[in-house]
Formats: sequence, structure tokens, C-alpha cells
Amino acid sequence: IPTPNLDALGYYGIILNRHYTAPMCTPSRASLVTGKNSIHTGMQQYVIASDEPWGLGLDETLMPEYFRAAGYSTNLVGKWHLGFYKEDYTPTRRGFDSFFGYWGPYIDYWSHTLKMGSKPYDRGLDMRNNFEVMKNTTGIYATDLFCDRAVDLIQNHNQVQPLFLLLSHLAPHTGNEDDPFQAPVDEIDKFKYIKDPTRRVYAAMVSRLDTSVGKIVAALDERKMLNNTILLFVNDNGAPTIGLHSNTGSNYPLRGQKDSQWEGAVRGNAIVWSRLLEKKNRVSNQWMHITDWLPTLAGAIDAKIDLDLDGEIDGIDQWKELSFDVGNKRRKVLNVIDEKRGFTSYVRDGWKYINGTLSNGLYDGWLGTNNQHFVDDLEYIERVQKSLTSQILSKYDGRLRNDQILNLRREATINCDSKSVNNKNGETCNYLNGPCLYNIVDDPCEQNNLASADPERLESLRQEVVELQKTALKPRNRPGDPKSDPALHDLTWTNWRSSDHPDEEHQTYLFKSMPPTLQIIVGSILILLSLIIIVSGLIYLSNLSIRKIALKVRNRKPDATTLKTSDCDEKKTNSISDNVKYDEQRY
Repeated sequence: IPTPNLDALGYYGIILNRHYTAPMCTPSRASLVTGKNSIHTGMQQYVIASDEPWGLGLDETLMPEYFRAAGYSTNLVGKWHLGFYKEDYTPTRRGFDSFFGYWGPYIDYWSHTLKMGSKPYDRGLDMRNNFEVMKNTTGIYATDLFCDRAVDLIQNHNQVQPLFLLLSHLAPHTGNEDDPFQAPVDEIDKFKYIKDPTRRVYAAMVSRLDTSVGKIVAALDERKMLNNTILLFVNDNGAPTIGLHSNTGSNYPLRGQKDSQWEGAVRGNAIVWSRLLEKKNRVSNQWMHITDWLPTLAGAIDAKIDLDLDGEIDGIDQWKELSFDVGNKRRKVLNVIDEKRGFTSYVRDGWKYINGTLSNGLYDGWLGTNNQHFVDDLEYIERVQKSLTSQILSKYDGRLRNDQILNLRREATINCDSKSVNNKNGETCNYLNGPCLYNIVDDPCEQNNLASADPERLESLRQEVVELQKTALKPRNRPGDPKSDPALHDLTWTNWRSSDHPDEEHQTYLFKSMPPTLQIIVGSILILLSLIIIVSGLIYLSNLSIRKIALKVRNRKPDATTLKTSDCDEKKTNSISDNVKYDEQRY
């Protein structure tokens, strides 16, 4: 599938060949805007369905809030997917000055509606300009709609104020389950050579996305903003080759796919271009994690953003390392710790620890095998050089030579012996036998499990994972709420709870946000108070029972068989009466 604009952006900038994310979109998006690993925001476990009452914690400070405080105009176009059940969780309440897009996980490319396949809810519209529901955009292809909005923001931006723009495309995610693959006919017709009709539409979806990149670059050039702009392109997870929301995308020769612990899920695509970068036109193997972008972009603007880096975020400022191609601050990469679903992916110094699996190992193989046909070198070079992005960036940095393009392409390509992959030489990874260990520098396709060969390293990494687990917050996930049904809200997906609605998660995260020592003190006090209340209650109930029994005995009328009582019985009765009087005084 040709992507000449993206390719040109990478060749003129830096291709980040070791860029890592979480294995799914919600955790990755949370990490991007907070600079924190998903276990430290409670966003580590799966994604937010549109009917679920939870979101990224309101106690978190997000990337747009930092940039707005630094004087930037902050704008989000496209996908949010960090919660919307209350108005407080939506983009313009979380630091964005403007929002145009959808709040949930995906929509139909043409109607902009979402239909949950697993729930009996009505189909609901999910397209907004800030809070205004956009009914007049129906019929406009989503990729074009978002691109045009981003271009409009650039064209009308007052350059007295710096611009922060996050364009979060729907493409190439599938749409609703009843019609997942959608693209304009004219775009589909460009790929008649692809025999598989589904793959043909997918190619059109990717191609339209690539075209939007060229349009954004052109808009920035027209406004003469490129001299002082950082362009960053990243994905949030690997392609789902099979399974739920499969789009036939391929991560091959990397192992696995979206929602797994393998490289195919977490080793993402990333490109950065800026005239502020000292060394460009290269492939970087510096380790980068999606959490790094908040502090790295802050570093790029001379630390004008006030970030408390003392343990508050997990990201690392790597702007100087990227700009000058020197060193690498990051040694560790945490992709996922999902205790509930039981899988882990953690890397230190190129050694990767994996534990558990999902879907009974369905995603554990090498999916989307390499049966693609590549165009010849000259045709490929021509496509890249003729792209809108290449034509514009060449004005700033000089035209790339043909051999530069081919060398960079070769350097960015991940090569693994296909025969070795298919035969899986070496020890296989069987999740039933325990964790696995890979050297992903020498073995990027995760073919050779070294757990038995290096048990000490395996145990060392396992202990690091155990320590990380101790720092994890409880997942924020909540079950779906039928009150979210679009049928109850004019066939739209919208906020269905008021801001003052009490949430269990707020109480939980107030406690979790405390320092560990304070957590212990507060927890101990709460436990002690609970015990005092319980013991007091039991004492009260016990004495109340005695009182009731005594009163019954005192007031009981003698029956025919007990008209005469002995002196001993009378004394016992008096004694009980005395106790009752004592109890009455006591209570």
C-alpha cells in the first residue's frame, strides 16, 4: 500500500524504529497525554466502551493543560476515547480550547454513528463541534472531514499565539461491525490490482490518511509556519490482523497483533520532523515510549512547560538525544501489566520479559504473512519525490537523493529469516510453562525463547515486574450502563450522568493518589474505626436483647400452672428486675 507522504515525512525527518506503545488505544492515549504508564493512571485494562461510566481520572493533568498554561492555543480534531459519561471528562473540560470529532472508540465513516454490536442499544450519532452535535456533516467521509477541519484551524490561526494541534484520525480503524470497511469509490478504484476486496478497501482507507498528511504539511507551509513547527506522527498500537475489529493490517514480520504482549502490538510506527532538529534524514534506534512525548515536547520549547518530573510522570525528555543523535536515556520500557487478564510485556536493556496470553494464544503467532508485492525502486522513488510532502519539505531541507531514500528505506525495514520464523527455531514460548525471555535487539521477531538459557536474567526481570505491580493503581473500568442508550438521548451518544453524581472511582482514586505512607496511616485509622463501630454495635445489640428478655419476664402474666411461685423463683425475678433497672440507667 503506497504511503508516499508519510514516507517522505520520515525520510526528511527521523524514523523512530524503536518507538513503543501500549497494546491498545485507550491505554496508549492516556499515556500520551499524561506522560504516565497506564498502570499509574488505572487505564491499563482494555478500552472504554461507549456505555461505560469511567474515564481518565480528573486528578490527572493532561498535555493540553500544560501547553495551554504555556500560552498555546490547544485543539483536538478526531478521536478522544478517554471518557465522556460526564461532561467533566470531555476534551474541552480537559485542557483543549476546541474539539471537533467523536468521543467514543470508533464511528461509521459516512454517518458518524456508533452501533455497539454486543448491546441492544440504538445506533447513535457521535460527532461534535465542542459540545454541539453535528448533524449536518453526515455523508462527509470522516478522514476528509477531520483533515479539512485541521487545515481550517491552521489557516485561521492567529500566529501571535503558538498552536498545539492534535489530529487523531479514525483511519485506518474499522467502522461499525455491520459495515467495517469504508472508503470513497474513487480511492478504492486506485487499488484494483489488489484481489482481496476487503484488503482493497483497507488500502483506500490508508491512502486517504496518507493524503491528509500532505494537506496538513501544505497548510503549514502556506501560513509560513513550518520553520517553527514540530510534526509528529505516531500510532497507538499494532494492527488487528484477526479478531474483533480486524482491519487485515499486517505487523509482519513482527510477532503478534493488537491486544497482545508481542512486538506486533507494541512496537509502533513513529516519525518526527522539524527544522529545529539538528540531525535529520536518518533512522533512529533510540528507545522511545509514548509517555516520553509530553516531557520531550516540553524540552523542545525550552522547558516553558512547568512539569514536575520528580516521580510524577514516567516519560523522559529525549529532545536533545533525538535532535543531536546522541545517547539514549531510556533503558526500560513497560508496555503492559494487566493483572486481571493476566499478561505482561516489559523490556530492560533490550531483554524482553513476557508472561501470559490472550484469546487462548490466538494472537501469539506471526500474522499477516509477507505476501505483498513491492514496486521496483525507481517507481517507488518517483512516488515519494512527487508527493506533496516531499515537494514542500525539499524547499526547506534540499531535495533528497535517490540513494538516500533507498538506504533509509532499507535501514528502517525489519528483516527476519522467514524460514526461521515459520519453523520457529529454538525454544518455543508456551505460556502454560511460565514466562518467556527474548533478546529483541538480536531477535526482533521473537523467535528464540531464552528463558531456560538465562534463568537468572529472567528472574531479575520478573522481580522488576513484581515491583512495578506494587505501584499499579486499581483499574478504573466500570461495567456498561443502559442509561447511556442513544434511544434515551435523541439518538446521540452523550453525557448521561451529572457532574455531581457520586462515583466510586473518585473515592478510590483519592485514596490511591496519596503517598504510600499516608495510605498506610489513613487505612489503619479507617480499619480501627470500623472495628470500634462493629464492636460497639455488637455490645449494643447484646444488651438490647438482654433488656427485651428481662422486660418480658417482668411483665409476663402467670398462667394456670404457675399460680404459686417459690421464694427462690421470686428472688430470681427480683434479681432480673434489678438488672433491668441497671441496664435502663446504663443506656
